[in-house]
Amino acid sequence: MVEKLCIEEKHWIARGMGRCYGDASLGQNVLSTLKYNKVTFFDVQSGVIECQAGFTLDEVLQLAVPKGWFLPVTPGTKFVSLGGAVASDIHGKNHHKEGSFSRHTLNIKVLCGDGKIYECSRTENSDLFEATCGGMGLTGVILSVRFQLKKISTSYITQKQIKASNLDELIVLFEKYKEYTYSVAWVDCLARGKKFGRSILMLGEHSELDELKGSKTKAPLKVHSEAGLNIPFNFPSFVLNKYSIKLFNFAYYHKNLKKLQENIVHYDGFFYPLDNIRNWNRMYGKPGFLQYQFVLPLDQIDGLKVIMNRIAEKKQGSFLSVLKVFGAQNDLISFPEEGYTLALDFPITDSLLEFLDELDKIVEDCGGRIYLTKDARMNKDFFHKSYPRLEEFMQIVNKYNPNAEFKSVLSDRLSITK
Repeated sequence: MVEKLCIEEKHWIARGMGRCYGDASLGQNVLSTLKYNKVTFFDVQSGVIECQAGFTLDEVLQLAVPKGWFLPVTPGTKFVSLGGAVASDIHGKNHHKEGSFSRHTLNIKVLCGDGKIYECSRTENSDLFEATCGGMGLTGVILSVRFQLKKISTSYITQKQIKASNLDELIVLFEKYKEYTYSVAWVDCLARGKKFGRSILMLGEHSELDELKGSKTKAPLKVHSEAGLNIPFNFPSFVLNKYSIKLFNFAYYHKNLKKLQENIVHYDGFFYPLDNIRNWNRMYGKPGFLQYQFVLPLDQIDGLKVIMNRIAEKKQGSFLSVLKVFGAQNDLISFPEEGYTLALDFPITDSLLEFLDELDKIVEDCGGRIYLTKDARMNKDFFHKSYPRLEEFMQIVNKYNPNAEFKSVLSDRLSITK
């Protein structure tokens, strides 16, 4: 039992699918939640569902989609546990319209450091609810999550793709199409001159039944299939370099022959393109990669340009450079705030950490912050400056986790727990 383990040992941190890429789910003792994977409640009429923390988004989709329901918010992979979704307060392509996962979370059960199980929501133990959403597991072990699903008519997305010649054009397009539920842009971070920030903006809405008429689709509520491709070994390190990344970016931008393309695609390809390639991380070779995601306020476009220019100058390119717009959010400790967020995957090199320290300084000067879920090296001073309600969060953590029964490498590194 979870309770017994936490009493017998000191300093635990819960871990689900391990997709956070940083050190948030690493610690002295790690508790896997994956065996706690049962559905305890599902009202098919209202779309309210409650699951144990180890149940994954993948499993939610397999259960809910055939019944006409979809995740209210999803990140770029479906291989995330619900406990992890709450602890990271995940966001997706619809944040500007529908917020992060906490907005759709109704109730959470948490085993705290005093050995008690608390139910929390916006009206019951609300301080614990706030601190658990985005709290990286530091309030305790999330046992179950009750949340609201989104009603859908089909499992398909009506997609619009628009090529932007540069970053300025992309920003205009984001504003022009801000009423779309889903929006995200792939950005070429190595392009210079007039092509600086050239991009493909991808917009989407859930397809209605009448939109599928005449298509080859036979099952309107078809669920995703398992990944068909697999990378069986680590690529040699020399495969990923400034030339191969530049070539990939050129090919990806020019794959769309028209400036505007519209089609209907399955949700799996729209939301989870990398999930279709098992062990895709092996493309980065044995040294691996580091994810870096920041958010800057809406009025800091110049700061975004400075960062992207530094990436191009240093030729620290990324295959996956994804720009999104966040809507207004002022939660206790969650990452999103109104502005632009850029996520990048950098191959590990000898100079990378020093380069990211440079980027941190720019983000800090612009009033931005780094996503804890993807962080593995942020300076604690920058962290404490960039999360304005951190002291309030730490007080709540100390209230429910007074002896630091739950702590991680991340919480020690950033001096959240003592």
